[in-house]
Amino acid sequence: MKSGKQVYYKKDRLKKLRAFCATAQVGSFSGAAVHLNMSQPTISLQIQALEQEFEVIVFERKGSRIKLTPEGEILYRLAQPLVQGMDKLHETFTAHYGKMDTGELTIAAGESTILYVLADPVQRYAEEYPGIHLTLANVTGRDGLAMLHADEADLAIGSMLEVPDEIVYEPIVTYNPTLITPLDHPLAKKKKVTLKDISPYGLILPPRHLSTWRIVDMVFRQNDLEYSVTLEAGGWEIIKKYVEIGMGISIVTDVCLTGEEEVARFPLDDYFPKRTYGIVRRRGRFLSPQAIRFMEMMREHYR
Repeated sequence: MKSGKQVYYKKDRLKKLRAFCATAQVGSFSGAAVHLNMSQPTISLQIQALEQEFEVIVFERKGSRIKLTPEGEILYRLAQPLVQGMDKLHETFTAHYGKMDTGELTIAAGESTILYVLADPVQRYAEEYPGIHLTLANVTGRDGLAMLHADEADLAIGSMLEVPDEIVYEPIVTYNPTLITPLDHPLAKKKKVTLKDISPYGLILPPRHLSTWRIVDMVFRQNDLEYSVTLEAGGWEIIKKYVEIGMGISIVTDVCLTGEEEVARFPLDDYFPKRTYGIVRRRGRFLSPQAIRFMEMMREHYR
């Protein structure tokens, strides 16, 4: 026979876990109260009751700032998928018998990924599931990971060179490194271009903090060659335009090349690694039926 204490602690456990997960996500009791439309004292009482039930401290409290304890980290990883699963139970249930008319899906991705990788799958998804509110968050890779950690995005789509332990990365499609030059550039007359040929000419590259710059720097250093950057510009469309008008040359991933550009193209597979783009998600996170279906469509489209 269960003790009265066990029965008492199990009562309203979901409410306590929901308050705990919301506080962990937003980083404050007041923020969790706003998020859950509850009072701050209620949030505090729910978390105190949870700590009494599990006989641990889940937050370090330093004035108005809080931080998960090691025990809190473990509990959050276990509880968060359960809370999300319960909160989305109706959507999951209806989706399992073939009815996915409503719901939300937020995907974090960079501008180039949204333009070139996601366009066709997103169009198909919107046509098949018009009742689902779809949000494409145009963010850098770093900000996309932050959105996953904060549960502000269901999925991220992009390219990853280093994959943290808490992230699952599933490559979907591969693209090739390519040099583009103006049509009247001296290199445009060559049949094949080497890294040494590129070295004297100024490059147009994405911002320094992005992975493309790091890869270019690494490859030139490995080959003991100098390089220069004459223009730093965000977005492949901008870079292609400035190459076309003669501002410099660039090393791009051919995901951005549609064939309509007025540039000369040279493969650089001998020097630079191919780039994969794929699905990025947080390990252990509950995936809604909407997210699972979009992942299936991505795999189908690029199979």
